[in-house]
Amino acid sequence: MGQLLGFALALLVGLALGLLGGGGSILTVPIFVYVMGYPAKSAIAMSLPVVGLTSVVGAVRHWHAGNVSVRDALSFGVLAMIGAFAGAHAARLVSGEVQLSLLAAVMLGSAAMMIRGALRPVPPRPGPPHAAMRIAAALAVGTLTGLVGVGGGFLIVPALVLLAGMEMKPAIGTSLVVIAINTASASLGYRDQVPLDWRVVAGFTAIAIAGSLFGARLARRVDARHLRVGFGVFLIVLAIYILLR
Repeated sequence: MGQLLGFALALLVGLALGLLGGGGSILTVPIFVYVMGYPAKSAIAMSLPVVGLTSVVGAVRHWHAGNVSVRDALSFGVLAMIGAFAGAHAARLVSGEVQLSLLAAVMLGSAAMMIRGALRPVPPRPGPPHAAMRIAAALAVGTLTGLVGVGGGFLIVPALVLLAGMEMKPAIGTSLVVIAINTASASLGYRDQVPLDWRVVAGFTAIAIAGSLFGARLARRVDARHLRVGFGVFLIVLAIYILLR
Protein backbone atom coordinates (compact mmCIF):
# COMPACT_ATOMS: atom_id res chain seq x y z
CA MET A 1 0.00 0.00 0.00
CA GLY A 2 2.83 2.37 0.91
CA GLN A 3 4.57 1.81 -2.39
CA LEU A 4 1.40 2.40 -4.39
CA LEU A 5 0.78 5.69 -2.58
CA GLY A 6 4.44 6.62 -3.05
CA PHE A 7 4.20 6.08 -6.80
CA ALA A 8 1.02 8.16 -6.89
CA LEU A 9 2.84 10.95 -5.08
CA ALA A 10 5.67 10.71 -7.64
CA LEU A 11 3.19 12.26 -10.03
CA LEU A 12 2.87 15.18 -7.60
CA VAL A 13 6.65 15.60 -7.60
CA GLY A 14 6.67 15.75 -11.40
CA LEU A 15 3.70 18.13 -11.54
CA ALA A 16 5.40 20.51 -9.10
CA LEU A 17 8.57 20.44 -11.17
CA GLY A 18 6.70 21.07 -14.40
CA LEU A 19 4.46 23.79 -12.99
CA LEU A 20 7.06 25.64 -10.94
CA GLY A 21 10.28 24.88 -12.84
CA GLY A 22 11.84 23.44 -9.69
CA GLY A 23 11.26 22.65 -6.05
CA GLY A 24 9.23 19.48 -6.48
CA SER A 25 12.25 17.23 -6.10
CA ILE A 26 12.57 18.31 -2.47
CA LEU A 27 9.52 16.11 -1.78
CA THR A 28 11.23 12.93 -2.98
CA VAL A 29 13.12 12.07 0.21
CA PRO A 30 10.10 12.56 2.52
CA ILE A 31 7.99 10.35 0.24
CA PHE A 32 10.59 7.59 0.30
CA VAL A 33 10.95 7.83 4.10
CA TYR A 34 7.45 8.53 5.45
CA VAL A 35 5.27 6.95 2.77
CA MET A 36 7.33 4.09 1.34
CA GLY A 37 9.19 3.25 4.55
CA TYR A 38 12.84 3.43 3.48
CA PRO A 39 15.59 4.41 5.95
CA ALA A 40 16.75 8.02 5.63
CA LYS A 41 20.13 7.26 4.07
CA SER A 42 18.66 4.88 1.50
CA ALA A 43 15.93 7.42 0.69
CA ILE A 44 18.50 10.16 0.11
CA ALA A 45 20.62 7.93 -2.14
CA MET A 46 17.51 6.80 -4.07
CA SER A 47 16.31 10.36 -4.54
CA LEU A 48 19.47 11.40 -6.38
CA PRO A 49 18.86 9.51 -9.67
CA VAL A 50 15.18 10.51 -9.53
CA VAL A 51 16.06 14.19 -9.24
CA GLY A 52 18.89 13.94 -11.77
CA LEU A 53 16.99 12.15 -14.53
CA THR A 54 13.91 14.34 -14.11
CA SER A 55 16.16 17.40 -14.37
CA VAL A 56 17.70 16.04 -17.58
CA VAL A 57 14.25 15.95 -19.20
CA GLY A 58 13.58 19.54 -18.12
CA ALA A 59 17.03 20.63 -19.30
CA VAL A 60 16.40 19.18 -22.78
CA ARG A 61 13.17 21.17 -23.00
CA HIS A 62 14.99 24.37 -22.02
CA TRP A 63 17.83 23.54 -24.42
CA HIS A 64 15.42 23.48 -27.35
CA ALA A 65 14.06 26.84 -26.17
CA GLY A 66 17.59 28.29 -26.11
CA ASN A 67 17.61 28.72 -22.34
CA VAL A 68 20.79 26.82 -21.43
CA SER A 69 24.26 28.32 -21.12
CA VAL A 70 26.68 25.42 -21.59
CA ARG A 71 29.65 27.47 -20.37
CA ASP A 72 27.95 28.47 -17.13
CA ALA A 73 26.50 25.00 -16.62
CA LEU A 74 29.94 23.41 -16.88
CA SER A 75 31.81 25.98 -14.81
CA PHE A 76 29.22 25.96 -12.02
CA GLY A 77 28.49 22.26 -12.42
CA VAL A 78 32.08 21.05 -12.07
CA LEU A 79 32.46 22.88 -8.75
CA ALA A 80 29.06 21.67 -7.56
CA MET A 81 30.03 18.14 -8.60
CA ILE A 82 33.09 18.30 -6.34
CA GLY A 83 30.94 19.51 -3.46
CA ALA A 84 28.31 16.83 -4.09
CA PHE A 85 30.87 14.02 -4.06
CA ALA A 86 32.38 15.40 -0.85
CA GLY A 87 28.94 15.84 0.71
CA ALA A 88 27.99 12.24 -0.07
CA HIS A 89 31.15 11.00 1.65
CA ALA A 90 30.57 13.36 4.58
CA ALA A 91 27.14 11.75 4.99
CA ARG A 92 28.95 8.70 6.41
CA LEU A 93 29.80 10.79 9.48
CA VAL A 94 26.25 11.84 10.39
CA SER A 95 23.10 9.91 11.24
CA GLY A 96 20.03 9.69 9.06
CA GLU A 97 18.13 11.75 11.64
CA VAL A 98 20.62 14.59 11.29
CA GLN A 99 20.30 14.45 7.53
CA LEU A 100 16.50 14.67 7.74
CA SER A 101 16.82 17.65 10.10
CA LEU A 102 19.09 19.34 7.56
CA LEU A 103 16.54 18.55 4.85
CA ALA A 104 13.82 20.22 6.93
CA ALA A 105 16.02 23.32 7.24
CA VAL A 106 16.53 23.30 3.46
CA MET A 107 12.77 23.06 3.00
CA LEU A 108 12.21 26.11 5.20
CA GLY A 109 14.83 28.06 3.23
CA SER A 110 13.37 26.95 -0.08
CA ALA A 111 9.84 27.88 1.05
CA ALA A 112 10.97 31.33 2.17
CA MET A 113 12.69 32.04 -1.14
CA MET A 114 9.76 30.66 -3.13
CA ILE A 115 7.17 32.78 -1.30
CA ARG A 116 9.38 35.87 -1.40
CA GLY A 117 9.96 35.46 -5.13
CA ALA A 118 6.26 35.01 -5.80
CA LEU A 119 5.24 38.09 -3.81
CA ARG A 120 7.98 40.36 -5.15
CA PRO A 121 6.55 42.14 -8.23
CA VAL A 122 9.88 42.93 -9.88
CA PRO A 123 12.71 40.39 -10.10
CA PRO A 124 16.20 41.52 -9.07
CA ARG A 125 18.40 42.89 -11.81
CA PRO A 126 21.33 40.65 -12.68
CA GLY A 127 24.52 41.87 -11.10
CA PRO A 128 28.12 41.62 -12.24
CA PRO A 129 29.93 38.29 -11.91
CA HIS A 130 31.54 37.58 -8.52
CA ALA A 131 34.05 34.76 -9.01
CA ALA A 132 34.82 33.98 -5.35
CA MET A 133 31.18 34.02 -4.27
CA ARG A 134 30.21 31.96 -7.29
CA ILE A 135 32.78 29.29 -6.41
CA ALA A 136 31.60 29.24 -2.80
CA ALA A 137 27.95 28.99 -3.87
CA ALA A 138 28.63 26.12 -6.28
CA LEU A 139 30.55 24.13 -3.66
CA ALA A 140 27.87 24.79 -1.04
CA VAL A 141 25.04 23.70 -3.33
CA GLY A 142 26.93 20.55 -4.26
CA THR A 143 27.64 19.68 -0.64
CA LEU A 144 23.97 20.17 0.19
CA THR A 145 22.99 17.80 -2.61
CA GLY A 146 25.32 15.12 -1.31
CA LEU A 147 24.11 15.49 2.27
CA VAL A 148 20.33 15.68 1.89
CA GLY A 149 19.56 14.54 -1.67
CA VAL A 150 18.05 17.72 -3.14
CA GLY A 151 19.03 19.29 -6.44
CA GLY A 152 19.41 22.76 -4.96
CA GLY A 153 17.73 24.61 -7.80
CA PHE A 154 16.27 27.15 -5.38
CA LEU A 155 19.87 28.18 -4.63
CA ILE A 156 21.42 27.66 -8.06
CA VAL A 157 18.99 29.94 -9.90
CA PRO A 158 19.58 32.99 -7.64
CA ALA A 159 23.33 32.32 -7.74
CA LEU A 160 23.37 32.31 -11.54
CA VAL A 161 21.25 35.47 -11.68
CA LEU A 162 23.00 37.49 -8.99
CA LEU A 163 26.55 36.15 -9.23
CA ALA A 164 26.87 35.21 -12.91
CA GLY A 165 24.75 38.00 -14.38
CA MET A 166 22.27 35.70 -16.12
CA GLU A 167 18.64 36.43 -16.96
CA MET A 168 16.00 34.36 -15.15
CA LYS A 169 14.93 31.96 -17.93
CA PRO A 170 18.47 30.93 -18.93
CA ALA A 171 19.30 30.60 -15.23
CA ILE A 172 16.44 28.12 -14.75
CA GLY A 173 17.44 26.06 -17.79
CA THR A 174 21.12 26.12 -16.85
CA SER A 175 20.34 25.15 -13.26
CA LEU A 176 18.70 21.94 -14.46
CA VAL A 177 21.93 20.91 -16.18
CA VAL A 178 23.85 21.70 -13.00
CA ILE A 179 21.41 19.62 -10.96
CA ALA A 180 21.86 16.66 -13.31
CA ILE A 181 25.65 16.88 -12.95
CA ASN A 182 25.32 17.41 -9.21
CA THR A 183 23.14 14.43 -8.50
CA ALA A 184 25.21 12.11 -10.71
CA SER A 185 28.32 12.98 -8.70
CA ALA A 186 26.51 12.55 -5.38
CA SER A 187 25.22 9.16 -6.54
CA LEU A 188 28.79 8.04 -7.11
CA GLY A 189 29.63 9.20 -3.60
CA TYR A 190 26.84 7.01 -2.17
CA ARG A 191 27.93 3.96 -4.11
CA ASP A 192 28.35 0.98 -1.75
CA GLN A 193 27.15 3.04 1.24
CA VAL A 194 23.54 1.87 1.27
CA PRO A 195 21.41 -0.63 -0.70
CA LEU A 196 19.14 0.86 -3.36
CA ASP A 197 15.88 -0.54 -4.70
CA TRP A 198 16.48 0.23 -8.38
CA ARG A 199 13.06 -1.04 -9.48
CA VAL A 200 11.38 1.49 -7.23
CA VAL A 201 13.78 4.22 -8.37
CA ALA A 202 13.03 3.46 -12.03
CA GLY A 203 9.26 3.43 -11.54
CA PHE A 204 9.25 6.58 -9.41
CA THR A 205 11.44 8.39 -11.93
CA ALA A 206 9.27 7.42 -14.91
CA ILE A 207 6.13 8.69 -13.18
CA ALA A 208 7.83 11.91 -12.04
CA ILE A 209 9.04 12.60 -15.58
CA ALA A 210 5.55 12.04 -16.98
CA GLY A 211 4.16 14.42 -14.37
CA SER A 212 6.77 17.06 -15.16
CA LEU A 213 5.91 16.99 -18.87
CA PHE A 214 2.20 17.35 -18.11
CA GLY A 215 2.92 20.09 -15.57
CA ALA A 216 4.99 22.04 -18.09
CA ARG A 217 2.01 22.14 -20.46
CA LEU A 218 -0.38 23.02 -17.66
CA ALA A 219 1.89 25.85 -16.49
CA ARG A 220 0.81 27.99 -19.45
CA ARG A 221 -2.74 28.12 -18.09
CA VAL A 222 -2.20 28.83 -14.38
CA ASP A 223 -0.77 31.65 -12.30
CA ALA A 224 2.64 30.43 -11.14
CA ARG A 225 2.84 33.04 -8.37
CA HIS A 226 -0.14 31.61 -6.50
CA LEU A 227 1.23 28.10 -6.95
CA ARG A 228 4.59 29.13 -5.51
CA VAL A 229 3.01 30.65 -2.42
CA GLY A 230 0.84 27.58 -1.87
CA PHE A 231 3.73 25.18 -2.42
CA GLY A 232 5.94 27.25 -0.12
CA VAL A 233 3.37 27.02 2.68
CA PHE A 234 3.12 23.27 2.11
CA LEU A 235 6.91 22.93 2.42
CA ILE A 236 6.84 24.81 5.73
CA VAL A 237 4.20 22.43 7.11
CA LEU A 238 6.14 19.39 5.87
CA ALA A 239 9.41 20.70 7.34
CA ILE A 240 7.77 21.16 10.74
CA TYR A 241 6.41 17.61 10.54
CA ILE A 242 9.90 16.22 9.81
CA LEU A 243 11.42 18.17 12.71
CA LEU A 244 8.71 16.96 15.10
CA ARG A 245 9.31 13.36 14.00
